Amino acid sequence: MKRWQILAIGGVLAIISGLAGYQLQQHQKTEDNSVQEVVAENSMTPENVINTKVDDFSLSDVDGEQRNLSEWQGKVIVINFWATWCPPCREEIPAFIELQEQYSNDGLQFIGIALQEAEEIRDFIIEFDVNYPSLVGTDDVIKLANKLGNNIGALPYTVIINRDGVISFTRRGPLSKSEAELAIKPLL
Repeated sequence: MKRWQILAIGGVLAIISGLAGYQLQQHQKTEDNSVQEVVAENSMTPENVINTKVDDFSLSDVDGEQRNLSEWQGKVIVINFWATWCPPCREEIPAFIELQEQYSNDGLQFIGIALQEAEEIRDFIIEFDVNYPSLVGTDDVIKLANKLGNNIGALPYTVIINRDGVISFTRRGPLSKSEAELAIKPLL
């Protein structure tokens, strides 16, 4: 083959490769945009879960027993996502213990959901004499937190559910006793 024929064939192959690459890139962008749209649609934020009904769920407690949210149906429920390695989580729990004690007869129920395994939180629960159920898990807890509006995985994260099972309040980050009380009292 002559040199000009080899160059011509090489040029044609380069053009075909370039066009194929361009087409592949355009197709990939379309797929990426579709995936991002689906993620955005399914990603709940603290703001867009307000006034939505919470579906029943179940998680294990520190004793390995499956507990369902429906056990506390008809109560004002405060769900607090936390971990022992999270300093703000540890700081707010004593206030939650006090509020549980103060308002339990009025229909308040705190539920702690730790992003840890039972053996990792058991000593903490005993040491602080936590007076409300403590549920545990890892991937299932992350999925639940996301479903309840914690789309960035913040800890602590608190959700308050009214007696009808509808979310009325969410908070990323620590929640003081007075802030919690302001959100809870009108629902009791």
